Amino acid sequence: MIASDVTIRGVSKRFGTNIVLQNIDLDIKQGELLTLLGPSGCGKTTTLNAIAGFLDPDEGELFIKGKKMNGVPPYKRDLGMVFQTYSLFPHMTVYENLVFGLKVRKLKKEETDSKIKRALELVKLTGLEKRYPRELSGGQRQRVAIARALVVEPELLLLDEPLSNLDAKLRHELRAEIKRLQKEVGVTTIFVTHDQEEALSMSDRVVVMNQGKIEQIGTPTEIYQNPQTEFVFQFIGKSNRFEGLVKSVEDSYANIQIDEGWVIRTQKENIIGKDRIYHTQDAVNLYIRPELISIKSVGENLGVPEKEIVQKRAVIKQMNYLGSQWEIEVSINGVHHLQVIGSSIEDSWSIGTEVSVEWKMSDIRLTKK
Repeated sequence: MIASDVTIRGVSKRFGTNIVLQNIDLDIKQGELLTLLGPSGCGKTTTLNAIAGFLDPDEGELFIKGKKMNGVPPYKRDLGMVFQTYSLFPHMTVYENLVFGLKVRKLKKEETDSKIKRALELVKLTGLEKRYPRELSGGQRQRVAIARALVVEPELLLLDEPLSNLDAKLRHELRAEIKRLQKEVGVTTIFVTHDQEEALSMSDRVVVMNQGKIEQIGTPTEIYQNPQTEFVFQFIGKSNRFEGLVKSVEDSYANIQIDEGWVIRTQKENIIGKDRIYHTQDAVNLYIRPELISIKSVGENLGVPEKEIVQKRAVIKQMNYLGSQWEIEVSINGVHHLQVIGSSIEDSWSIGTEVSVEWKMSDIRLTKK
């Protein structure tokens, strides 16, 4: 059994009348990279600041390595922190920025130099020890900030939106670097971001937060493929939504009336949320991921749809080429608009072309309105 490096029990935090954390429970495993993900104001940075010791919870307890940390200042928590704004000393060289955190340990110069050399090797900045932050690119400055956090060999590494100030290409490169570093060093890491792509690509586990609460905790695959709440489904990835009414309920299926003449049959096991009891005339939302919808030319191996397949005629309304894939918007019955994501299109397709769209019944997710 993997031990927990951080344990949070019943933690709540208020700023005035604003409740920013509501009874948070969380266990962070030794050696994992865990991401706190959610929109602005969801409580993810407040959670990180509570772990770091920059604020104390109003209620609940927080433990690091089994030791209670309520009231313990940050400098006694043995952690390294990387901020969005780098927070490097502009008047100090790279070497001086890194040595700053080691001075309190009163190490011999040989040991200090060895640790700094190792930290710079990890972030691939060997040879830049004498440069000042102003002489470095944004990506290099962020690497220095990471090296400064790692050089003290902390028990915990905390990263608060560290890539948000960088351009898209550099963010992608540093995501891979941080993941590589974390696995190489083995330090338990807590990463805060509002960027779902960052969270899914980097994390061992993701904590999705909303309005001061934890919506779901799981691996990136679990979070994306098996969302447990409607918020998670809508926040993570893209989704298409239909509104409907429950027409009838069988043992394993619910038949949903979308509009006159169109009923979608879906599996009851795909209901999202705690309320899984549906009745006739319940108002519901149906969701389907755009990449799970296939699109074909009319007449292309259509025939009679299989029992587990939803199939409809549609008209192309928009086509956007994104390099590695196409985003196509189609309209069903002139009312229902769907986004379809695919790697290729037919040469004959254009805006106004009639096509066929289909998806598996098992890929639909269902929630009560």
